[in-house]
Amino acid sequence: MIKQLKLFTLNLVAGANLAVIALMLLSGYSDHVPPSTFSHLSWLGLVFPFFLLLNLFFVFFWIMFKWRRLWIPVFGYALAYVPITIYLPLNSPKDLPDGTIKVLSYNVACYSGNGKYHEYDGFDSVYNYLARQKADIVCLQEDNDTWRRFVMHRYSKIYPYNDTTVFCKQQSFNGVGIHTRFPILRKERIWYESKSNGSVAYFLKVGRDTVLVVNNHLEFSHINQDDRENYRRMIHGKMGRDTARTESVLLIEKLAKASVIRSRQAEAVHRYIEAHRHLPVIVCGDFNDCPISYSHRKIGEGLTDCFVAAGRGLGLSYFQKGFYFRIDHIFCSDHFQPFNCIVDNKTDVSDHYPVVCWLKMSDKP
Repeated sequence: MIKQLKLFTLNLVAGANLAVIALMLLSGYSDHVPPSTFSHLSWLGLVFPFFLLLNLFFVFFWIMFKWRRLWIPVFGYALAYVPITIYLPLNSPKDLPDGTIKVLSYNVACYSGNGKYHEYDGFDSVYNYLARQKADIVCLQEDNDTWRRFVMHRYSKIYPYNDTTVFCKQQSFNGVGIHTRFPILRKERIWYESKSNGSVAYFLKVGRDTVLVVNNHLEFSHINQDDRENYRRMIHGKMGRDTARTESVLLIEKLAKASVIRSRQAEAVHRYIEAHRHLPVIVCGDFNDCPISYSHRKIGEGLTDCFVAAGRGLGLSYFQKGFYFRIDHIFCSDHFQPFNCIVDNKTDVSDHYPVVCWLKMSDKP
């Protein structure tokens, strides 16, 4: 009787392990499903690390109680190898070759200081940080100077070429900018549906080459402070079951709606890049989407995710109210080889951390 009960328990645990693996694979490969087709699957990439950790629990369980079934979670990890390497790359730092270009992408939160500084101190902190970094190309999101018109004048002291495009002209609370050591030949707005977000293509003269740099600020999630606070209460078990269920549905609805909008924006950016595939391309910005998402995969088609290729760890670039994700990204075409991509968490002026990467121009493919 005891032996049968033990076998039943082990089989029950094995079934639970297989269910977790199925959910892990569903979330890990959910970026292949267009949100316009199945919008309510678009948020599954956010919970992929949860299923990774849950599967790890089964690894320890089988080691302790039935090591011969250890193949179950190990096989699950093997099937999820691709999304694991996207979400958690483990590259080692390398010596930088001569001639690398330092690229930095940073959502500066309108220089608001992340609530820790007065807005004037916020701008000065960002400015001083960028002056120390000495990057060759800086792409900023929420790079607004509406409250402080001499922002561009200040940047001209450390960068000879500067440009900012504001998206919402009436409220003027969002825009993207580029600050660089390379001449800006021209720029184009990549048009898609959005009230306050956008993408801008800059054509830079780098040596004898024309390099296309696309700076993006894609649709935000439309999650307000109340939603974030309710989310924190849910994950800490401080909310009743019925209330948590209702709030979860509302949260998923908002995430799904924003994902549909972002997917169309990502497709527009992808089409633009494809039309300029003959040029060396650098794509960066705040995608408002994690590495396992349709917009990340769509924009990255035919490109290299620099953090995946040359970064290490989770690289969490956004950190607010229980939301910790890598939603800021840098891509490059095969014209470049990325080195030592990092998320610099040593500055806290914004609700985002900057993403930094070094690119070496290679022979054209």
